Amino acid sequence: MSRKFFIWSLLVAVFLVMLVLAGGSFYMLGYSLGYEPQDRKAAEEQRGRIRKECPWTVVWMDSVYNNHCVKDTFVVMPSGYRAHAIYLYAPKKTERTAVVVHGYKVRAEGMLHIAYLYNHDMGYNVLLPDLYGHGHSEGDHVQMGWLDRWDVIKWSKVADDIFSHTRQVIHGISMGAATVMAVSGEHTPDYVKCFVEDCGYTSVWDEFAAQLKDQFGLPTFPLMNTTSWLCRMKYDWSFAEARQIDQVVRSTKPMLFIHGDRDDFVPSWMVHPLYDAKKYGRKAIFIAKGSEHAMAYRDHHKEYTHEVKNFVEKEMPSYTR
Repeated sequence: MSRKFFIWSLLVAVFLVMLVLAGGSFYMLGYSLGYEPQDRKAAEEQRGRIRKECPWTVVWMDSVYNNHCVKDTFVVMPSGYRAHAIYLYAPKKTERTAVVVHGYKVRAEGMLHIAYLYNHDMGYNVLLPDLYGHGHSEGDHVQMGWLDRWDVIKWSKVADDIFSHTRQVIHGISMGAATVMAVSGEHTPDYVKCFVEDCGYTSVWDEFAAQLKDQFGLPTFPLMNTTSWLCRMKYDWSFAEARQIDQVVRSTKPMLFIHGDRDDFVPSWMVHPLYDAKKYGRKAIFIAKGSEHAMAYRDHHKEYTHEVKNFVEKEMPSYTR
């Protein structure tokens, strides 16, 4: 074999590897962050899922919709996109408010069971935003709760304007929990009193690495590296920078950590380093025995409600005006 032939063969092999890696990176980015906008039918389907999984919410859900208690609001975010949320007032006038954040490829209506917890059981106002690219909010991809943190801080201000002089808890599940933790590391208004995160991930990198191994049987290198770089080039953020655990380290306000011990979508081990990372402010942890991903409330709704109420109302004691 001549030296020239060897060099050309090597160059062709490198080119083919790069071509396969580029194709794989574009596929993985679209697979993980691509999302088609949902219509009203999808909202009805999500309400139907909650009715089936959490039947104790049915009478309340029918009441708030039949009596037109669920309102829509649209705002323009600082980044320029038009965003949507639904909200409803407490049964009795109060300034206690919950901002409830949905998960991966869900939408605001997918969190109505948590709205029930706060509105029906605890007497709170509730605002449920559609994150970027979800529901009726504009957007071209899923931000995995990272850039969404700025939007949720904006939504907390919207909630304060709608309900007037609020004291707020921000509660999220799955990607919504990752959003909540990302928010917690930023400066938040004084009216934001505490956070509840339910089955959030330590970082976007860790979550995608776990899914890459579980779903495709692939190692993180080099596909995670190239896909993260492509995300930076296309969307101006990367998997590597989106570290919710670092935001928790910086957080100072109280936070309740919840996770099902049979969760393998956001692996249950993640809750422990997150809990340990919180050094400032009150914290508590609730491990839902036997629960898979995002099912802690469904499986243990009375205990879940007790844990949330006990934690949150230490910061927001009950009184009406």
